[in-house]
Amino acid sequence: MRRAVCPGSFDPVTNGHLDIIGRASRLFDEVVVGVGVNRSKNRLFSPEERIAMLEEVCRDFANVRVAGFQGLLTDFCQEHDIHAIVKGLRAVSDFDYELQMAQMNASLAPVETVFVPTSPEYSFLASSLVKEVATFGGDVSGLVPGSVHERLVARLAERAAARDD
Repeated sequence: MRRAVCPGSFDPVTNGHLDIIGRASRLFDEVVVGVGVNRSKNRLFSPEERIAMLEEVCRDFANVRVAGFQGLLTDFCQEHDIHAIVKGLRAVSDFDYELQMAQMNASLAPVETVFVPTSPEYSFLASSLVKEVATFGGDVSGLVPGSVHERLVARLAERAAARDD
């Protein structure tokens, strides 16, 4: 079985992420969306919330499952018999960083990295940018799945209310 992982923090998952996941699902027999769990990082959504959002928005992909992981991605790959890492590239600047990561990962485990260029309509899209624009009231409804947008707006409202107290 050809199995790949699409790793990330997905805080929150965007339409760009879904584009890469969907395209990977056509290339591999099984795709595991690997949600990085690093409790020391300040995320908008908890690991459990990010996993739940991904499970919801990926349910139409029959060969995609979602799993959280801690530590090295290569350890996760070895534990789950995964031999390919799929990474989306938005720009040349992504390639510089991702190439170094791919080479490091290959030095740690028998894993190949497959680079997939993002679709042009998502080339500017990043979770951090979505959060920033939404924090200042910008409309990001076309950049994230509908259910994710609802959770994003609600979470930002909760945080704003907590700051006002």
